[in-house]
Amino acid sequence: MTRINSNVPSLVAQNRLQSSNRALQSALTRLSTGLRINTGADDPAGLIASEALRSEITSLGKAIGNTRRASLIISTADSALGQVSNLLNDIRGLVVEAANSGALSEEEIAANQLQIDSSLEAINRIAQTTTFQGRKLLDGSLDFVSTAANVATLSDVNIDQANLGATGQIDVEVVINQAATQAELTADASGFSAASNATAAFGDGTQEITVTANSAGSDFNDVQIVFNDDASIGNTRASATYDADQKTITVTYNSAATGGGNRNFNSIRNAINSLADFSASITGGSGGAAFTQPAAEVTTGKTGGQVLSGQVVLQLNGLNGAETFNFGAGTSAAQIADAINLVSDSTGVAASATDPAGLKFQSTAYGTDAMVSIDVISEDSAGTFASSLSDNRSEGSDIAATVNGIQASGDANTLSINTSMLDLTLTVEEGSSRNFSFAINGGGALFQLGPDVTTNQQARMGIGSVNTGRLGGSSGRLYELGSGQARSLSNDVNGAAKIIDEVIDKVTGLRGRLGAFQSTTLDSNLVSLSETLNNLQEAESSIRDADFAQESANLTRAQILVQSGTNVLALANQNPQNVLALLR
Repeated sequence: MTRINSNVPSLVAQNRLQSSNRALQSALTRLSTGLRINTGADDPAGLIASEALRSEITSLGKAIGNTRRASLIISTADSALGQVSNLLNDIRGLVVEAANSGALSEEEIAANQLQIDSSLEAINRIAQTTTFQGRKLLDGSLDFVSTAANVATLSDVNIDQANLGATGQIDVEVVINQAATQAELTADASGFSAASNATAAFGDGTQEITVTANSAGSDFNDVQIVFNDDASIGNTRASATYDADQKTITVTYNSAATGGGNRNFNSIRNAINSLADFSASITGGSGGAAFTQPAAEVTTGKTGGQVLSGQVVLQLNGLNGAETFNFGAGTSAAQIADAINLVSDSTGVAASATDPAGLKFQSTAYGTDAMVSIDVISEDSAGTFASSLSDNRSEGSDIAATVNGIQASGDANTLSINTSMLDLTLTVEEGSSRNFSFAINGGGALFQLGPDVTTNQQARMGIGSVNTGRLGGSSGRLYELGSGQARSLSNDVNGAAKIIDEVIDKVTGLRGRLGAFQSTTLDSNLVSLSETLNNLQEAESSIRDADFAQESANLTRAQILVQSGTNVLALANQNPQNVLALLR
């Protein structure tokens, strides 16, 4: 090469040196930033993928923060509810203690009432003061807003979760296919026999007549006593008394009455009619015949009703427990029903006499858990009670219904569904079969649990009020246990016990629901989001971050090439000087 205007070797060396310098600069940039992609020119496709991943990573980070914050809110509410539960348990103990009125003085019961009043005030205070960054959690402000209060057949409503979606409203339609029923057994008239007729006879003197039941178990209650003659002569006055132990009605004549020794049926009828729950009438008659003492026995036309024909020992089982009864021959259906109803709170079974003569045994509760079982332990050979029973055991049935076309779970008169869109529990009036509808149109605590602001990545939970005016169920509200209220210890301790049991169940259910939401929804969501975040960060790192081992090697190579290129360029620039040798 003897040309001097164009030093091609120098141009080549310059290009190579520039390339080496660019490689050296790139290696230095990557090593100093730790990133493989620092500009779009480094890797356009990689930059696009990396930025998309970075956006997801940022959203996931916020979602994790939201989930942790929601968990803190739930923990705060649960802690306060724990104190409410403690107070409710104390109230229940006071109610049980006050029921022991035979051993407690009025002053002690009044002291218990003061403690209950104090506990009620404490519960109201907790409802108003439980806050998280100024937002009240237990005053009902985080409960759902609905039109369920307009449904007359609804006795209790709990809306746990509802996804109101873009419209901000869910319409709830409930179709009851089968109402809840009670367990029921019957004993028909064949289990009873007519009581023996009574006799009417004069006493030893002339001043009284006695109507006596021939059967020891007969009863005159609400029975018409008919005398088969008409003797309306004279002006005799008489009075009547009833001896329940002897099963006798005694008619006594006034010694000052006119009419001599004649004793007419008119005066007997009038005397018996003057007794409460008894009546007598006159039928047929010979038109004025009077009977005087002594006289033959006169048989009444109707007495006593239907009674057991033999002794029966039976065990009655219900939802709440069992009791054993021993009924003698001659016991009426009404007496059996009265005896069973005295302990219905212990057995969960009530009884009633039916017409015609018979008995109906019915559980006081509804649903498949409610049952009536009768085990006839022994019965006289003449008895027919066992054979008259419709069955030995009966169970009720739970409500069957659909909510927005979805089959609901039934438990007695309570139905519930739990889907991704709606989680609620409804209690209808006992045995109601009426369809109804209502709307959920707001409220609830909305938690953003995912990286995208969409309804399927949000959860809306209702937290009801624990104020004493709102806590309660079908038996009443908690405030009714306060002094001067209907269920105070001095007014209705039994009613107070029912209310406090329902309230404890409701608060416990709320705590369980919050705990389930925290453990299954929030905690699992936190784990899932964290794992996803780690994977995305790893993916983004593999695309964008620099490999220091590789970049260190690239730096060393670039440094060597730059040094070599510089030396080569120097040599290339010296080549044109060789032309001078030709000019000498």
